[in-house]
Amino acid sequence: MPGPAAEKSGADGPRPLRTRRSRFRARRPHWAWFVAAVTFVTITGAAAFRSLPGLLIDPLHEEFHWTRGTIGLAVSVNLVLYGLTAPFAAALMDRFGIRRVVAAALTVIAVGSGATVWMTAAWQLLLCWGLLVGLGSGSMALAFAATVTNRWFVERRGLVTGILTAASASGQLIFLPLLSWIVQNHDWRPAAVTVALAALAVVPFVWLLLRDHPADVGLKPYGAEEFVEKPAPTPGAATRAVRVLLSAVRTGPFWLLAGTFAICGASTNGLIQTHFVPAAHDERMPITAAASLLAVIGVFDVVGTIASGWFTDRFDARRLLAVYYALRGVSLLFLPLLLYPSVRPSMLFFIVFYGLDWVATVPPTLALCREQYGDDSAIVFGWVLASHQVGAAVVAFLGGVARDTFGSYDVMWYASGALCAAAALMALVIRRRPVAPAVAV
Repeated sequence: MPGPAAEKSGADGPRPLRTRRSRFRARRPHWAWFVAAVTFVTITGAAAFRSLPGLLIDPLHEEFHWTRGTIGLAVSVNLVLYGLTAPFAAALMDRFGIRRVVAAALTVIAVGSGATVWMTAAWQLLLCWGLLVGLGSGSMALAFAATVTNRWFVERRGLVTGILTAASASGQLIFLPLLSWIVQNHDWRPAAVTVALAALAVVPFVWLLLRDHPADVGLKPYGAEEFVEKPAPTPGAATRAVRVLLSAVRTGPFWLLAGTFAICGASTNGLIQTHFVPAAHDERMPITAAASLLAVIGVFDVVGTIASGWFTDRFDARRLLAVYYALRGVSLLFLPLLLYPSVRPSMLFFIVFYGLDWVATVPPTLALCREQYGDDSAIVFGWVLASHQVGAAVVAFLGGVARDTFGSYDVMWYASGALCAAAALMALVIRRRPVAPAVAV
């Protein structure tokens, strides 16, 4: 009798049966989804450090008697480098490959975070927390997600962007409650070591599972109709990043995108992520409770970002941005009225609402970069992300200064709400890139 791979007679004569291996290949997911999964885990691990700064402001102030402005300056250096490194990292990934750059970045984060346990002076905080971790985390910023999305996906780009953006929130969700418990019960040093170990734990996954390009596994990008050859390594990564910037700054959309994203960073990483916990603690709310609220933001951040990616595939990205910024600004104006020693329903409503809006701005911003700048969009988005982090850095520093000067953060909440209103208007005036009309034949 014929075996499993023998021919089977049909109406049109003999035809071969598919083997088990071929049937498995037909059913299994496209490799792009495995790459997206590894990228998600990598960004989640890197997000562990970004969960820490807001928890350490009070402990470092009490132990070393550094002003909150000094500590905020270290956070600002980290945020600026996080942003400025991103466009160069995107170009380095084109030159040396995603896997090498990301593995090196995770190692730098681990070294910088682990070394903080021996610091005794403020300049050491700037070096470890600001310089090393800023450079490492910047190499795995959203430009990393943009590079993976652009290379591996043609369809579902908005959805994948939302999922990868949500990875940072997932890291916050996982690590914030743990780190706040460690800080409160075992001091801040074990928390810094935990971050270092989390970064190192991701390195083997990156090295073994991440692939640089679909051609490395003999596949087309997801949703593509034609096979795409892997491009040759691009020399002069730094030169290319600067060249792309010099070209982009001559266009109006770049300044509008950079301006809106700077306000995005100011109202999220710079303000809420850095100063919400100490502001809540000023109102006698326990640190663990305030950190748990930030973790809840992370829960709804995941939902809001993925939903925003889905919306971006279907609606005008400019109008989405305008709605997101306007609603965020309104919510910040009410925040000073919601801070109490205990968590009330009104605060929970704010947390859920702010979580849904937290980085929902990323998928439409990246879509607009892709629309305006094509193949250079990942590097352009890296520069736009740099403006995000500059805005975050300025507010991280000014928030500490405002607290030292006025004794509260109220002025920062109101100023950031007004900036969000301005960002909503800026988003609406971004012009669509004209599409060449079809030529009749």
